[in-house]
Amino acid sequence: MKKILAFAVLGVLVTAGCRKIEVDGSIKGGDGGTPGETTVLSGKINADKTLKEGVSYKLRGIVYVVDGATLTVEAGARIEGEKATRGALIITRGTKLIANGTKEKPIVFTSDASTPSAGDWGGIVLLGRAKTNNSFNGTTGIGEIEGGVNNADGLGLYGGADDADNSGSLQYVRIEYAGYAFLPDKELNSLTFGGVGNGTTIDYVQVSYALDDAFEWFGGTVNCSHLIAYKTLDDDFDSDNGYRGNVQFGIVLRDSSRADISKVEAFESDNDANGSDLTPQTAPVFSNITAIGPREKANNTGNSLYNAAAQLRRNTSTSIFNSVIMGWPTGLLIDASKGTPVQGNITAGKLVIQNTTIAGCAAPTKFADNTGTATGWTNADVSNWFGTAAYNNEILAENGEVKLAAAFNYANPDFTPLAGSPLLNSASFTYAKVASGFTPVTFRGAVGAAGTPEGEWWKGWTSFVN
Repeated sequence: MKKILAFAVLGVLVTAGCRKIEVDGSIKGGDGGTPGETTVLSGKINADKTLKEGVSYKLRGIVYVVDGATLTVEAGARIEGEKATRGALIITRGTKLIANGTKEKPIVFTSDASTPSAGDWGGIVLLGRAKTNNSFNGTTGIGEIEGGVNNADGLGLYGGADDADNSGSLQYVRIEYAGYAFLPDKELNSLTFGGVGNGTTIDYVQVSYALDDAFEWFGGTVNCSHLIAYKTLDDDFDSDNGYRGNVQFGIVLRDSSRADISKVEAFESDNDANGSDLTPQTAPVFSNITAIGPREKANNTGNSLYNAAAQLRRNTSTSIFNSVIMGWPTGLLIDASKGTPVQGNITAGKLVIQNTTIAGCAAPTKFADNTGTATGWTNADVSNWFGTAAYNNEILAENGEVKLAAAFNYANPDFTPLAGSPLLNSASFTYAKVASGFTPVTFRGAVGAAGTPEGEWWKGWTSFVN
């Protein structure tokens, strides 16, 4: 049962080096602070405001952007979530976050702790007015975002009827050490999307050391590209409640020693928690994902809480194209154990896995069912899916056969396919789900050949701290 917290506005202490920015419980717009001083953000931002490069910013408690305001963050700016108050930034419906860094000057959202760790602060929540299959207090199409950030003003609600809604833009942004467990299965993630529309731009975003999920989408249609999830505790790409966007070029690099008690995946997807037939149905399309798990070698096991690279369950229609999955206990898990059997979406052509390579997984594919296999699927059927020329999927016994430069080097990873890699010149964008809305490339996985723009996009703005 979700708990709704009443929000008490935190005062701002005026100390040496700390600039007072709050008046009557609301943060005013205009001047974004002075270099050399610390500007504390708390309460509500109710007018347009710009956060500047060179100014120190601290998120104290839950900070809401409200009343149609736009929060702009300059390239090179650094914003710290206060560990003591679990700072978090909530972009409410009808407001925007414009955080456009550059490759040379990425924007960094991180912890204020001198020795940061996962879960120091609450992360970023984007809430929009796109369609969702959720409901709240009897109102269909409206959801309450997880994490205990909703209040008496409804500032944690999401959803509506505008799939083209615009919640702003994030480009060349790093989000580090964020997320926390408000209640079991009701956590804040590093970057949470609630009913975010496809007028929003999400491109070049790295999440590192997420305490819960790195990226989670609840409904909406936002399209995302060039995403990196590094050492996530729980799931990397989690989609629920009618999310229907496109995601292209994504890197997942797990830590074999870190996993959440709920058991973890690179992809986890549900239509909703009950696996219902509610619409819009969860049906994102992922293409060009490199999902690297905890098992570099066949005899490595890693944390026992690792589950599958992709657990597709509860009546989802998530599809994966032109991707590579490496080093997981199970590669692809088609899970029909709850709700409307998910395999029905496969036979209907709504859930598709095509041009995807699974390597170094103890069980490359698996089927789980307690519904009496009404549609007749078995583990063998899933395996045969990878033996059918029409889908052009493949299974490789060892990760080394993929020929990536240094995929399992946590401190200095290199996801580049080497000469002779089966990922090169093996992609396809002819299937209807990827024929439009995607950038056609020739390679599987997130990264192209060395020396090409597609091979270098993940360099220069990212940080891999072992």
